Amino acid sequence: MLIKTAEFKISNSDVTKCPATNFPEYAFIGRSNVGKSSLINMLTGRKSLAKTSSTPGKTLLINHFLINNSWYIVDLPGYGYAARSKSSRAEIDKMIKSYILTRQEMTSLFVLIDSRHEPQKVDMEFIHWLGENGVPFAIVFTKLDKLGVNVAKQKIELYKQHLLEEWEELPPIFYTSSVDNRGKVELLDYIDSINEQLKEK
Repeated sequence: MLIKTAEFKISNSDVTKCPATNFPEYAFIGRSNVGKSSLINMLTGRKSLAKTSSTPGKTLLINHFLINNSWYIVDLPGYGYAARSKSSRAEIDKMIKSYILTRQEMTSLFVLIDSRHEPQKVDMEFIHWLGENGVPFAIVFTKLDKLGVNVAKQKIELYKQHLLEEWEELPPIFYTSSVDNRGKVELLDYIDSINEQLKEK
């Protein structure tokens, strides 16, 4: 798929104020500082479409980006950022879950995992919650440019083993780097295939 146009549309904290269209939405989420904004910029080929920051927890709203005038990328706030107050974390958690569970246009959720780390409890709990609620999702490993080939394989295999302790079948998995564009074609082709399936219905 070729992305010809990508434009920011709206930021808000209320799912009822999301764009009033029937366009499919592909939402991106992960722990704070997982490389979410960088990945969105890499996919769209726009260096500053989504605002990146070295400070974790900068995305505090639901951000909609209209792609090719036919579907949306949605940048959701990161979860599990310990530096936030308990009330702030609860508010963001409520916003995230409200979007995921009630937004009918939400077609698939991409859960971003930093490939450099061992399986994190907060990620596993979130993925478990998605399973409990029947949410369609895929896993996207980020920052693979930071690891050697063998180390990356070992870490990702460990994650898969953890997931298979609970899941009979693994969700779609993608391997990415916003530095060298790794995984861009595969992710966009995956989204394109779903869009084509939706057109046929």
